[in-house]
Amino acid sequence: MILKVKPVGYVWTKCYVVGCPQTREGLIIDPGDEPEEILAEVEKEGLKIVYIVNTHGHIDHIGANKAVKEATGAPVLIHREDAPYLSDPEKNLSLFLGLKDKEISPADGLLEEGDVISVGTLKFKVLHTPGHTPGSICLVGEEVIFTGDTLFAGSIGRTDFPGGSREQLLRSIKEKIMPLPDRLKVYPGHGPASTLRHEKETNPFLKDGGVELD
Repeated sequence: MILKVKPVGYVWTKCYVVGCPQTREGLIIDPGDEPEEILAEVEKEGLKIVYIVNTHGHIDHIGANKAVKEATGAPVLIHREDAPYLSDPEKNLSLFLGLKDKEISPADGLLEEGDVISVGTLKFKVLHTPGHTPGSICLVGEEVIFTGDTLFAGSIGRTDFPGGSREQLLRSIKEKIMPLPDRLKVYPGHGPASTLRHEKETNPFLKDGGVELD
């Protein structure tokens, strides 16, 4: 698997360019800002982008959707429950950040729990993991999981934004992420990568093989 990690924007959101070495088809996860930098990685690897996927609808993960879509022709995919965020400056936090006039491409396709996104020979299963936002998702591949703002190295996502729920987030981690194989490499929306084994053993929010629910 080809994997390029590009921190973009004012909070260094992790944008991931994923490619199939055999077919050179590619996927862009969370193009939040700096489209030129993202597209430069695509060109460098000679990839044909077939999908743009947002793990959720906050502006730092969707801000470059329009430019990347126009350059690649790839459809934008997001979970059904976060699709309204793409056109709502209050929900996507662009109003809060003074970016309410920023134009965001609407979704071309809506994702649901269990959907499989195929990119060449690579397959990624959609896990619906609400909590950070109602439509937050993770993408699970054979050896990796892209967790967006659901799970970080040593932490979990914020739940104090509109639509957030700590109880939902912890339940999503317990029921959807914790049962996954320890070997999976964790690629979050911010901060360093990790492994699921390491998070199960050391993350203070994941204790004794399970998540403590208040």
